[in-house]
Amino acid sequence: MPTAELPGAALPYEITGPPDGEPLVMVMGTGASGRAWHLHQVPALAAAGFRTITFDARGVAGTAPCPDGITIEDLVGDVAGLIGLLGTGSAHVVGTSLGARVTQELALTRPELVRSAVALAAHARLDPVQRAHTEGEIALIDAGVELPARYRAAVEAVLNLAPATLADARTANDWLDVLEFAAGRAGPGLRAQLAVSETLGDRRDAYRDIRVPLLVVGFAQDRVIPPALSREVADVVPGAVHAEIADAGHYGYLEQPEQVNRLIVDFLLSNRRRVQCASSRSDT
Repeated sequence: MPTAELPGAALPYEITGPPDGEPLVMVMGTGASGRAWHLHQVPALAAAGFRTITFDARGVAGTAPCPDGITIEDLVGDVAGLIGLLGTGSAHVVGTSLGARVTQELALTRPELVRSAVALAAHARLDPVQRAHTEGEIALIDAGVELPARYRAAVEAVLNLAPATLADARTANDWLDVLEFAAGRAGPGLRAQLAVSETLGDRRDAYRDIRVPLLVVGFAQDRVIPPALSREVADVVPGAVHAEIADAGHYGYLEQPEQVNRLIVDFLLSNRRRVQCASSRSDT
């Protein structure tokens, strides 16, 4: 896998899809590898004609451990650098959870780089419960506490998956196995990513200035980013499109991939048609 050498970071990345396809950068959430997009989203987007770039953000295992911390400006700058790597001037951007915050901040501060944006589990702030959970995760890392892997998997399942997903015992056990296998030692990189969410504050007023076409997707049974927080983003961003997916938790893009993929593709294609129509009108 090639590595993008960006200011202060070397990030593994992968490009998939037709070489002449519209460029699309995908931004994963806290601690997760960009490879997670490849299970469901990347094949659907490539089939729809998009050239996608996925990557491991600063702090993800395999990148630099970020002993001096990470800022939202670092994460936004990295996505801007990856768009530059594509050599297309601008790109569509899709992000989930912390990746949604990065996508929203990029749309706000570097709109010339963003053709359209999709924010899954979008949010402009953390409510008291989410903030307490984030602070607790940081405190566990600082104290050197390592929870038993199976217990950690159970906690992750309850937090990130919908009750509808866990209702079937075989499906629940499969998820527990995956989450237990994926659990790694929490280190400074994960801590640095968690601290970004903790320090961002309430950005609802700032997001009123976003003018990039934006699709906001909430997951109806999301305990990490409750859907009401996603609705807040849609309410403040002018012209934002909002959708909520039933029977989906924080991992809704894995639990209900067909619905998520359809929303993303339809939105991106509709934005392409708007741009083409506007271009045609300007040429006549």
